[in-house]
Amino acid sequence: MGQLKFSSNPSHSDQALLRLTFLLAKSMVEHCNLLDAKQKWAISRQLIRSGTSVGANSREAQNAESKKDFIHKLKIALKEAEETEYWLMLCNSLDDYPKPQELLTQINEVIRLLTKIIGSARIKA
Repeated sequence: MGQLKFSSNPSHSDQALLRLTFLLAKSMVEHCNLLDAKQKWAISRQLIRSGTSVGANSREAQNAESKKDFIHKLKIALKEAEETEYWLMLCNSLDDYPKPQELLTQINEVIRLLTKIIGSARIKA
């Protein structure tokens, strides 16, 4: 089996971010399947939307029209990541919910990376 590609566009500048957010989305789908199996649909729907949106917005930022647009799109991704962290923390605190420890680690790594990229992009702007 070949190496997983996170983008077919060679101009995408931040492959680390694209890789992390793609793997987060994949893990999120798997976790939401566990929630659905336990009939925890309300939180599952919230998590699938916010958790997969992080990667979609990060990828969209790679084709930004300007530095300002790039920062804006990554700030949206960061907001979605923060929302995702909230839902995961809620899952973690509730009885009879699958515990998302690995997802909490992943989302925190993504939040740190997004914060760093946004900060660096602002300095260069």
